[in-house]
Amino acid sequence: MSKCEQLQYDFIVVGSGIAGLWTAVHLADGGKVALLTKDDLQQGSTAYAQGGIAVALSDEDDPELHLRDTLEAGAGLCDVPAAEILAFEGPEAVRELIEHGAQFDMENGEYAFGREAAHSQRRIIHAQGDATGAEIERALAAAARERNNIDIFEKTQAAHILTVDGHCVGIQAHDFAAGKPVFFVAKATALATGGLGCLYRVTTNPPVVTGDGIALAYRAGATLKDIEFVQFHPTALAAPGFPKFLMSEALRGDGAQLLNHDGEPFMQRHHKMGNLAPRDEVARAVMQEMKAAHQPFVYLDLQPIGKRRLEKRFPTIVAECRGRGFAVPDQPVPVSPAAHYFMGGVDTDIDCMSSMPGLFAVGECGCISVHGANRLASNSLLEALVFGRRCAVAMANAEALSAATIAEIARREPQAVPVGSGFYHDLRDIMWDNMGAVRSGATLRNALQHVAHLSARVSESEEPTPDEMEAANALLLAGLMAKAALSRRESRGAHYRVEHQGVSEQMRQHTLVRIGDNGEPEIDYRPVELQRHR
Repeated sequence: MSKCEQLQYDFIVVGSGIAGLWTAVHLADGGKVALLTKDDLQQGSTAYAQGGIAVALSDEDDPELHLRDTLEAGAGLCDVPAAEILAFEGPEAVRELIEHGAQFDMENGEYAFGREAAHSQRRIIHAQGDATGAEIERALAAAARERNNIDIFEKTQAAHILTVDGHCVGIQAHDFAAGKPVFFVAKATALATGGLGCLYRVTTNPPVVTGDGIALAYRAGATLKDIEFVQFHPTALAAPGFPKFLMSEALRGDGAQLLNHDGEPFMQRHHKMGNLAPRDEVARAVMQEMKAAHQPFVYLDLQPIGKRRLEKRFPTIVAECRGRGFAVPDQPVPVSPAAHYFMGGVDTDIDCMSSMPGLFAVGECGCISVHGANRLASNSLLEALVFGRRCAVAMANAEALSAATIAEIARREPQAVPVGSGFYHDLRDIMWDNMGAVRSGATLRNALQHVAHLSARVSESEEPTPDEMEAANALLLAGLMAKAALSRRESRGAHYRVEHQGVSEQMRQHTLVRIGDNGEPEIDYRPVELQRHR
């Protein structure tokens, strides 16, 4: 393979959701930014976010209460300093987002706060009823395009992390528009590639969410953390379609009720908070009711919200349901769980710095341990805002690359890219059947066996396709996730083991996964940070 084009920047951001865009916008005043996205700029999970942003902005709320709710939902696995930063820096970050043009719904001159599961207060701000993510994506994409210091590279997929002496110095990417590899070189690189929901057959995530940045970081030698923790949203519309259409948790915050096949409310039997219980509890309760009735769904009754309130507050959901033939709110809609959010990711500190110098990870791609074992509803968009800004500050302080380092990269030839083909759908079935909301040692070992069989067919290519790159990344992560889940012998938050029910104080630690000297994964543990900084 011959040498390829080398592009020099101050900063590289991989991914164009809220985390990537917000980080890039904050970097633009400090140097030239290359923003890479494997699809179009506005393709990603952000636009699918319905519920809103959880933030303590109302007079009745307080960051201390938000912190308490976050820690309780996280089931003992949140790092307290990170959760503190989220709750206390959140209001300022949201105000800054508003200054960048994001418009949120108002009532009587005040923000219209909604409530979602496991929140003690009404603190969810939203846009256009249930189109919060789309509004944020619109505002930030416009802000990124307006800045001369940000160069946007669409259809450009990260293939390898470039390193010199253990330091990240950029990205080898594949430009699919031009059909060639490109070296992007910079003093600091941020991965903002999102989660891995599309490793599962049933998911609310768009097709691009395949864990690419997390796989790249692992191959380069960075540490991953808590990758066994996947949140399953309890109420995806049980109707044909991919990704599954999400029935926002905010519906239950406004009074909607889950019903079994006999038309009876059931959540109060499963949890003291009823329909507003934490997501992992609701998802497992729904699955129990489905199993008891031998049915593939339960029902969500929207009548308690009222027709006028429903149409005003949730116009996107109403239009989707009616377009599919459901006469809401008069008719309950069928719902079932779906893979939704990844609590693990690249291990980072509170400034989004990974274990590899020069490499950062922000948003769902990174794991700051703010969500613990179970994310509190609507904390994800806030995390991207709060820590995207901190990430940009830390990246701006990185040391410039030496002339010798730049020259060394210029002498290199691009590496071939891991690829897989023809078995992505098999993998998604394996993960759904064996690594879902309810797990056991037997299902996890079964997942490992099947993933190992499929992984034996992964090869390398100098001319990869996007699907082939995604398949190889997905297979790598699936095997690592199953190993991490098998090693955690307890049930905590979203990780539920039928033979190890209940939490273990000994396992109140973060799972760390890194590549060993022999090329095989090594698993270690690190205690949760419990000391408050404020």
